[in-house]
Amino acid sequence: MADGMAANAATPTADDKMAREGQAMEGRIGAIVAAGGHDPVRAYRVRVAAPLAALAAGGALGGCAWLQTQERRLALRPTPGAPANPDAVMAWRTGDQVFTVPSAAAPGQRLAIWWLPQPDPQAATLLYLHGTLRSLYGNAPKIDALRRTGFAILAVDYRGWGDSTTIVPSEETIVADAWQAWALLQQRQRDPRRRVIYGHSMGSAVAVILASQLRHGVDYGALALESAITRLPDVAAEAGFWGRIGASITTLQFDAIGRIGAVDAPIWMLHGDADKTVPIVLGRRLRDAAPPGVHWTEVPGGPHSRLHEYAPTLYTQTFRELQVSLVAGTGLSAPPPHLPPHLPPKLPPSAPPAQPGP
Repeated sequence: MADGMAANAATPTADDKMAREGQAMEGRIGAIVAAGGHDPVRAYRVRVAAPLAALAAGGALGGCAWLQTQERRLALRPTPGAPANPDAVMAWRTGDQVFTVPSAAAPGQRLAIWWLPQPDPQAATLLYLHGTLRSLYGNAPKIDALRRTGFAILAVDYRGWGDSTTIVPSEETIVADAWQAWALLQQRQRDPRRRVIYGHSMGSAVAVILASQLRHGVDYGALALESAITRLPDVAAEAGFWGRIGASITTLQFDAIGRIGAVDAPIWMLHGDADKTVPIVLGRRLRDAAPPGVHWTEVPGGPHSRLHEYAPTLYTQTFRELQVSLVAGTGLSAPPPHLPPHLPPKLPPSAPPAQPGP
């Protein structure tokens, strides 16, 4: 009996094998991230590439739920929760609202919304779609800068970020949350010509996905992209050899370049030529894939996340010109060609009343 017990103990189970593979994968990911050193200009690209490269190094392909979850967790870097003093992160005004609504895509989960109106009821309204890592609290300086240009703003924290339900997000959950936020914006801004879809970094791809399935003049007035990506694998590939290998097998796409040709509204783009996170070559590539007439602003020396601080006058001028164009531009374009849909979710029949923000 003792010999039999010893033999059983020496035989690894499927759970043991998965645990060892998981530990090895975490080690490979950590080694790749560490290879980036302390150079902040490479941090994001290395972190995007790390889980993809680790998958390649381990010979792993799609189909392993654990590996795909780790890939999404490390590449998207969701940051749940609020800062210790949320009142201090934003120049809150009377009438601002911070609230949650039931997720239309996942019963039992909730979605955090900021509604920041303007005193002028004719103000254009901007849907704010953020990128990886920072929640709305971390995006507050940029949101405030956009608001100061004259926009009312509806901003969403995808599930996994901020005050929304904590999950490991995916492209599908992020896009579903963006569609739900878009529906909420429509309720607050009835004039489609005064609706703007805005995305920063990864959020730019989400913005393109939405805009490519909407109609200019019928649904919205303009698309605004800041520090935009072409596809998430392209960002990973900029991290070097392992990034390029990992980019070839990732399940994350955020394919803006494949959809931007279907956008029939005016497109406004800003990109800093010193962006070390999403190199400007990617922004230019996306611009060139868009329909003719993109309003392109290239900021000399501009970084990835803080164009509003680096070039505040140019930043303000660009977004005010966009708002002026909304009033003048009422023409409709031809319907976009058919694309595989990212269908908007059906909203809950009712949502709780919004609660005042700080």
